[in-house]
Amino acid sequence: MARDFSDMEMQISAHRAEFPRERADRLPTAFVWRDPATIPPRPWVYGRHLIRKQVSVTVAPGGVGKSSLTICEALAMASGRELLGDWTAKGLKVWLYNLEDPRDEMERRIIAAMQHHNVRPEEIAGRLFVDTGRERALSTAIQTREGVQIIKPELAELAREIEAREIDVLVIDPFVSSHQASENDNGAIDLVAKEWARLADRCNCAIELVHHTRKTNGEEATTESGRGASALLAAARSGRVLNKMSDDLKAEAGVQGDPATYFAVTRDKANLAPVGDRVWRRMASVHLPNGDSVGVAEVWEWPETFDGVTVKDLLAVQQAIEGKHPRYSDQAGDDWAGVIVAEVLGLDATSDRKRIKKMIETWLRSGALVKGQKTGPIRKPVPTVEVGEWATE
Repeated sequence: MARDFSDMEMQISAHRAEFPRERADRLPTAFVWRDPATIPPRPWVYGRHLIRKQVSVTVAPGGVGKSSLTICEALAMASGRELLGDWTAKGLKVWLYNLEDPRDEMERRIIAAMQHHNVRPEEIAGRLFVDTGRERALSTAIQTREGVQIIKPELAELAREIEAREIDVLVIDPFVSSHQASENDNGAIDLVAKEWARLADRCNCAIELVHHTRKTNGEEATTESGRGASALLAAARSGRVLNKMSDDLKAEAGVQGDPATYFAVTRDKANLAPVGDRVWRRMASVHLPNGDSVGVAEVWEWPETFDGVTVKDLLAVQQAIEGKHPRYSDQAGDDWAGVIVAEVLGLDATSDRKRIKKMIETWLRSGALVKGQKTGPIRKPVPTVEVGEWATE
């Protein structure tokens, strides 16, 4: 024990020797109030998700569109244009490091996104850098018998490249391919994640780590649904999750027959800003001159129930309903009041069913429509929809 204690004293002495004596004499440091107007604002670079000197994480199941999303965001930052409606700092240099796809696939996706969003090559010249793990693998840590070992030369090389090219944002996609540590070992992943945070701090850049979810068995994912250890999310200052739109939500939004992928982006972990609201994205199919079809992320707004519907439209619905006594239940087939609403407004009584039902309920609450009654097919009374207070333009 004496020998162990002696060794510990030597380690403590060596650690203290790294700090000047005058620095140690000032600890603890007294707090001094300062004018809050003089405190530098947090250095956000993209929305409230990417920030300098910090790690952010994007979590998503496979096939939702996370790589396409990060590509469009990289183009937004490099061009200084809000391609997806999110604020971006100007004059940013972005490095996309995809560790799975070959370069020609990355080029397809980037060029398709540029074509779809009308980004000219000169807008991003010298500001977008793209590399692939197929050409140069990346491994920041390995698992040994003694535990995880950080590969310092690899991180030092990354730092040199970031500083030499003045990179503002580095995107690693996916995180699991950037190390060889045990994915389920919290201690190992904590070390790996903190090395990425140190790199961000050292290089004054924002780092985005793209991560897969574990199997959710049909449940909606959160950032805590990421594969393996939870330490990755714990080390991040912002976390967001992507979820594909469910069939029920597609029916409600009126896009049930559309083969495109719709997905939500939800920022549900935010240490330095309020948790963000859910926003929606759509994967548009873009055709390249070589015959390839490529998915590109674009903004998609959830349709409001009465978007494009005017008082004149309500009056037309009332005139069409008057005297017909259509049934209130949407199970009444062609006798449902919603069929009349659909015909008047140019909607589809099947795919727009949920939206039409919301309209009818709103008009019932407002008194523009009222419930009546008539004898049904089996001589029992059934509720109907009748005109209430007539609309006036």
